[in-house]
Amino acid sequence: MARARAGLLALVTVGSCAATAVLAREMVTPPGGTSRISESPKEVMDQAWQIVFRDYLDINGKYTPDRWRTLRKDVLAKSYTSPKDAYEAIRGMLSTLDDPYTRFLDPREFKEMQIDTSGELSGVGIQLSLDKETKNLVVVSPIEGSPASRAGVMPKDIITAIDGKSTKGMSTEDAVKLIRGQAGTAVTLNLSRKGQPIEVKLVRERIELHAVEHQLNTAPDGMKVGYIRLKQFNATASKDMRKAVQDLESKGAQGYVLDLRSNPGGLLMASVDIARQWLNEGTIVSTKTRDGITDVKRATGRALTNKPLVILVNEGSASASEILSGALQDNNRAVLVGQKTFGKGLVQSVRGLSDGSGMTVTIAKYLTPRGRDIHKHGIDPDVQVKMGELEAQRLKLEDIGTRKDTQYRVAETTLVKKLRSAGTVEKAYNPATANVPAATSSSASGTPASSQP
Repeated sequence: MARARAGLLALVTVGSCAATAVLAREMVTPPGGTSRISESPKEVMDQAWQIVFRDYLDINGKYTPDRWRTLRKDVLAKSYTSPKDAYEAIRGMLSTLDDPYTRFLDPREFKEMQIDTSGELSGVGIQLSLDKETKNLVVVSPIEGSPASRAGVMPKDIITAIDGKSTKGMSTEDAVKLIRGQAGTAVTLNLSRKGQPIEVKLVRERIELHAVEHQLNTAPDGMKVGYIRLKQFNATASKDMRKAVQDLESKGAQGYVLDLRSNPGGLLMASVDIARQWLNEGTIVSTKTRDGITDVKRATGRALTNKPLVILVNEGSASASEILSGALQDNNRAVLVGQKTFGKGLVQSVRGLSDGSGMTVTIAKYLTPRGRDIHKHGIDPDVQVKMGELEAQRLKLEDIGTRKDTQYRVAETTLVKKLRSAGTVEKAYNPATANVPAATSSSASGTPASSQP
């Protein structure tokens, strides 16, 4: 299944935070602006309670103000000897909401989330994966320009030890904790490259995590296809997307395939900003709180390109990925190819608490431009095509977005059909009409789906 492949993709970036995988978020600073240590664990508990009381959007019918007030009296009446005990009480309090997206984060987890969304970390710039068969920690690739890259660390290097500690049986999460650290400090990695031992001493730096990869592909008929893979909606995603589109435009891309497969989402405004790079007119998304206040985000007439667009999605495309793909599908700006998306139509606000911990709280639901509430339903692609479990296991990272990738092949074929049906690749996009005519007719006209090898 494609979900098996999604697990690998989620692990390859040092600092990925699986726990935050399906949140469309807006960041909010801690009370008072910066973190401080609270003298009483109950202060943090009351802060968490107040946030829910003020802003929570009930999604399961488990919340009422009276019940929540009673719960506050119960938890504050007890004694807590340590922050850990208080944290467990907060988690228990939030669990009564039966909302997996409203949750408490201890200081370490909250810091991880901030790194995850900031697009930066302090480390050596290595993308890691755990080999499924050997259980070895393997370097997928060093980040360009990072300490690891400059030191000659190479893809497929096996990390055997970190500062003298063996990595045997170590998870990628544990390895990341050891490799990351304050900028300016050093870490020593023992590597195995084709059986030969190598030791490298690396000095940690601030590393920018690029959310976008892109390349210019050539279809069998010679058409130039701009391929862009967006891995996460972090703070750098909009900037990275802009650079990718501008580069591909300069290289003569005639149309685009935007790959959102296994993209777990991220920052709400990142999805809005990126939608504006593809859409000149129309609504992008509307959000509605428990008070019925609707905030509508619209295009600003500053699209970077009007050329035909196909978007690749699968069941791992969630949250902000669904905001972007739903906006472009509803405005007839793009054709969606792949599998039904995850189905997460809620918005969380990330709140810092006074002792450095934090929480995410569901504050709104979002609707696509046509008013679709996709929560728990997902978005159906215009052209259905599955990736079989065997292909998902065999597909190498470097083969994603190439002709070896079944779903990409269908997306490319769909795009080429649209280019041909438009009559000219230079035809301007009109937001008031379909960007690529007969968007759904391709599905009915025999576009290969799961039957492809």
